[in-house]
Amino acid sequence: MPEPTKKDEPNGQPEEAVAEGKEPVETDGKKPESTEPVPVQAVVAQEPCPAVNGSIQPQPGGVGVKEQAESANSTLKEEGTCSPPPPDDAKPAATTSSPTPQPEDASSTKKLSVELPNDSVPVPAMGRKDSVWSLGEGQAPDELDKPVDNPPLSTLLIERPLSGAVTVGGDITFVAKVEAKDLLRKPTIKWFKGKWMDLASKTGKHLQLKETFDRLTKVHTFEMHIIKAKDNYAGNYRCEVNYKDKFDSCSFDLEVKEAETGSQNIDIRSAFKRSSERQEDAGELDFSGLLKHREHKQQDDTPEVDVWEILKNARPDQYEKIAFMYGITDLRGLLKRLKKMPKEEKKLEAFAKKLDPAYQVDKGGKIRLVVDLADPTIELKWYKNGQEIRPSPNQRKYIFEHKGTQRIMVINNCSANDDAAYSVVAGDEKCSTELFVKELPVKIVKGIEPVKTTVNERIELECEVSEEGAQVKWLKNGVEVPTGVRSRYRVKCEGTKHFLVIDDASRDDTGTYSIMASGGTSEAHIQVDLKPLKVYQDLQDMTVLLGQPIKLHCEIYPGNVPGRWYRNGQLIQPSDRLNIIHRNKVHRLEIAASSLHDAGDYTFVPEGYSQSLSAKIHIIDPPRVLLDSLNFPDNTVTVVAGNKLRLEIPISGEPAPRVVWMKGERVILESGHRVHAETYSDHTSLTIEVTEREDTGNYKIVLQNEAGEATASVKIKVVDIPDPPEAPLVPVVGGDWCSMTWEPPKYDGGSPILGYYIERKKKQSSRWMRLNFDLIKETTFEPKKMIEGVPYEVRIFAVNAIGVSKPSEPSKAFTPLAVTSEPTMLVVDDVTDTTVTVKWRPPETIGAAGLDGYLVEYCVEGTNDWVISNKELTEKTRYTITGLSPGCKILVRVKAVNAAGASAPRTLQHAILVKEVVEPPKIRVPRHLKQTYTRKVGETVNLVVPFMGKPRPKVTWLKDGNPIEPSQVSIRNTDCDSIIFIRKAERSHSGKYDMTVQVENHVDTAILDIQIVDLPGPPQCVNIEDVWGGNVALVWTPPKDNGNAPITGYTIQKADKKTMEWFTCIEHYHRNCITITELVVGNEYFFRIFSENMCGLSETATQTKKSALIVKEGLQMKTQEYNDHDFKEAPKFTQPLINTFAVAGYNTTLNCSVRANPRPKVIWMKNKITIIDDPRYRMFSSQGVCTLEIRKPSPYDGGMYTCKAINELGEAQVDCKLEVKGGFTFYELMQRGVPLHLIDKYMTESKVVEQEK
Repeated sequence: MPEPTKKDEPNGQPEEAVAEGKEPVETDGKKPESTEPVPVQAVVAQEPCPAVNGSIQPQPGGVGVKEQAESANSTLKEEGTCSPPPPDDAKPAATTSSPTPQPEDASSTKKLSVELPNDSVPVPAMGRKDSVWSLGEGQAPDELDKPVDNPPLSTLLIERPLSGAVTVGGDITFVAKVEAKDLLRKPTIKWFKGKWMDLASKTGKHLQLKETFDRLTKVHTFEMHIIKAKDNYAGNYRCEVNYKDKFDSCSFDLEVKEAETGSQNIDIRSAFKRSSERQEDAGELDFSGLLKHREHKQQDDTPEVDVWEILKNARPDQYEKIAFMYGITDLRGLLKRLKKMPKEEKKLEAFAKKLDPAYQVDKGGKIRLVVDLADPTIELKWYKNGQEIRPSPNQRKYIFEHKGTQRIMVINNCSANDDAAYSVVAGDEKCSTELFVKELPVKIVKGIEPVKTTVNERIELECEVSEEGAQVKWLKNGVEVPTGVRSRYRVKCEGTKHFLVIDDASRDDTGTYSIMASGGTSEAHIQVDLKPLKVYQDLQDMTVLLGQPIKLHCEIYPGNVPGRWYRNGQLIQPSDRLNIIHRNKVHRLEIAASSLHDAGDYTFVPEGYSQSLSAKIHIIDPPRVLLDSLNFPDNTVTVVAGNKLRLEIPISGEPAPRVVWMKGERVILESGHRVHAETYSDHTSLTIEVTEREDTGNYKIVLQNEAGEATASVKIKVVDIPDPPEAPLVPVVGGDWCSMTWEPPKYDGGSPILGYYIERKKKQSSRWMRLNFDLIKETTFEPKKMIEGVPYEVRIFAVNAIGVSKPSEPSKAFTPLAVTSEPTMLVVDDVTDTTVTVKWRPPETIGAAGLDGYLVEYCVEGTNDWVISNKELTEKTRYTITGLSPGCKILVRVKAVNAAGASAPRTLQHAILVKEVVEPPKIRVPRHLKQTYTRKVGETVNLVVPFMGKPRPKVTWLKDGNPIEPSQVSIRNTDCDSIIFIRKAERSHSGKYDMTVQVENHVDTAILDIQIVDLPGPPQCVNIEDVWGGNVALVWTPPKDNGNAPITGYTIQKADKKTMEWFTCIEHYHRNCITITELVVGNEYFFRIFSENMCGLSETATQTKKSALIVKEGLQMKTQEYNDHDFKEAPKFTQPLINTFAVAGYNTTLNCSVRANPRPKVIWMKNKITIIDDPRYRMFSSQGVCTLEIRKPSPYDGGMYTCKAINELGEAQVDCKLEVKGGFTFYELMQRGVPLHLIDKYMTESKVVEQEK
């Protein structure tokens, strides 16, 4: 084999091919069972180089050798460089491949070896430590046990060509495969011979290259065919595969053999010398002297020396010295031949006489296994199928005897279980044998007898054999009878008797049955015939209406005989509509709904009988009018007056029915002029040339034929525009509205009235004005936006699907007159067992007629009988209803009365229980409100919190411990729940809301956490930290206002100073510093940054004050920087608030001054609650002077007031206390709209102050 030179090796180093190796194993020369390639580790030694003086000095290098031995007369072959082994699943590519020995120890991974392919007989010494040798002062043999790094496996080849051998004149193929799943195009492959010869130019009749591609497996297959090989074709070949930056290669050998011409005298020293140096083929072995007869050169006078014997007896570390001493230059080839030398096997010394290869014994007999030991003192163990046989004192199955050097094992009462492999181990030696237990044949003592019977009978075949428990086999017509769980056959055994039972015999059971034993067989014939057929009930002819069920019924004997049904000679198969039933003697054919195709002759044929039963089915189809197919609602046809109508009605019937059209008692003839009828085979038609109102009515269709009669009615409706309604009535008149009613028109035009249009005008005017553009469905309407005191008239238009009617007559003139609005804030003040006290507030709107008083009414719940409680009007806004029955529930309403009449009533929403019942309150907080409730600014917040408690609990809400401003948050309380409503949420609405429900001394509380989030503010400041090349480093600080939500990222934009068009550089950036790259040299850039949270990007962005000029490196001119004076300043109050005393009912102001740049946002707060959109407060800010005006303050307006100034640099606040002197009565506070719980608190505090004074 040619050695790799430095020209072939990368970086001038020896090529190594190392795989996951295992130690070589000793074999007996047989072909291994597994032909899969076994990975080995290999290291190729460096090629010897010629010395200056002509002598050859081998270069040092450690080599691990693994070779397969061959006879001395076998032909040596060239050896190729070793490449990583193919995968385990790769198939051999050459037609002739060599087996690879199996590993002996799977745990050994440290041996280094070189695998020489195409050798079949391994050397016994392989795998031992003496097979490892070294050259010169290189790596010691002990160091070869160290692990070697594995090179990467093949990246392209999934199957590589393997070395092969061929005789002269023969053909051989080498195959390489490349997987193309990850390849975009076909890879490039080259075939070489030796080192440089490219075979692509040598193709011809002796060499062919072939390429194929499998589209299913996506594998490229490359083949090299050598045809009629010659001697000079032998050598080393190489396959190289290239794809872009990937490369893979593999070397393989070709050996060309020819017939042996007899043994020759081989000179080992001449055989292992290389050919002439410094030639093109230098470095290759010249074995031509071994392959052909040559003239013998004159031998040297040097005495003959047996170098083989010297090498056999020498240590591995002396091989190099011996080769150099006797002039052997090819040390590697020498070692290869040395490994192929046969090894003498060791003789077994433990056994003087071993077991015979096999023994045979009859079942129930005994056998003696005898071995003779060379050393009687050695320990002996017996094994059965690999399991040790241990003697037991209570068991006489195995008996062990010692007679001198003989060791005997006796096996008594041999059975089938004793038929096994036995072995005996003496020390390290082992011998084996096979024991065969011969069973005696089982004979048939009493055979089975023939049987003749009929279907449904029980058959039992009996047979008696010579031995109990014997294994027998039942057969039917030569086929084994199935005896599974679902089989019709049952097999049982009673001692020596065996039975085959068929419980329900059929005709298929007819045949020849046999029983087979090891000593004989017995057979008999079984004949199963049908029972005679008897007809108990025959089929009957039937006449069936179309769509009615059909039931054919017959009874025959025997009952278990199946049969087939036929209609007009055609076999009937069961379906969803057709059902075939067989129960005992009864056979039925049922059809759920008959059709015309079901008519015909029906026949039932019992299976296995020639006799059949027949009947005839006749289907009758009465006439029918198929109105459903027209999809007319309620069989009504609508037509507009004046149009032509042609109505076609589908009909059916066999024979074709006679059709008569009638309207009332009048028959419509086919010869009519304006109205006429026509009849066809599948439909009839009615034609009206010009429809009129008189054509409306019911039209009757009468169909008759031989099967019966059918009638149907069709309603024709002629529609037109409706008549005008009558003049409307105006029963109720308001301040700027009225209520009008009217009656529908007497004739609706044959089409339902869709609605009405209403018009009005002033009595003195002639111009009518349409009040509605959408139709009004009802017959009542309330015109609005009228001028009080001006007389008006109204009129009506009726509209149907056809059009609009003429207008009605105008109504009588009416003048709007206003009444007061309904009373407000009607609540229950007190409840006893007989009385209910209610109170309310005056109406919001009082007409010009003023307010005369109030009318209080009540009714028992469940009735509508309202009882007037006060016979005379009351001017007070509190009234007690007396004389009530305890335990009843009443509803209360209050009306305001003036000269224009009574206002709309104000009614309590819930009935009042006239009973003092106390139920502790309980708040049931919904699950979604038990955690933080988040909404965005501007969204609606509508939360419903249910609670329980009687009498009606008192509900109070606090936000962060302070009362809730009704102008900011709307709260509605009912008997069972409380609703907190915010139409447009703001960030000031965020906080913890405390809900308290109180019934007398019982209190229950709950806390709702509401978080209102908004868009964040922009970053506080953005600075350009550095500029270099085309890069700019930006640094910014997070926004001061995060929108009440965490900042999720930033959006950075850039703009050229020339155009100031902004472009986004990056979005959703999380850090506070960034480097902007790829900027254009010569441009000057500004940058701005948006902040982002869960609501989105900030409305504004913070821009860099300075610009970044991108200049070419080395040409940047540094200009002197001038820093402008920063006038920015955090808020600071130069004049604080002063504690103030105010007089109730007179306006008062709170003043302070603040200095800040940029201009701050000023917020006023009362008791730490922001004042927003409250009409009682007015806020001014001018030239830094902040003023809060409180209009007509009350004691309720007293408290701690705060003024807070905020800008981007910070915030500041000042506080003061306001006390309001003077008070109001309870009535005055009610009129001012103060909540009841605050009034109670104020009255209580006033009493305490008076007591202290």
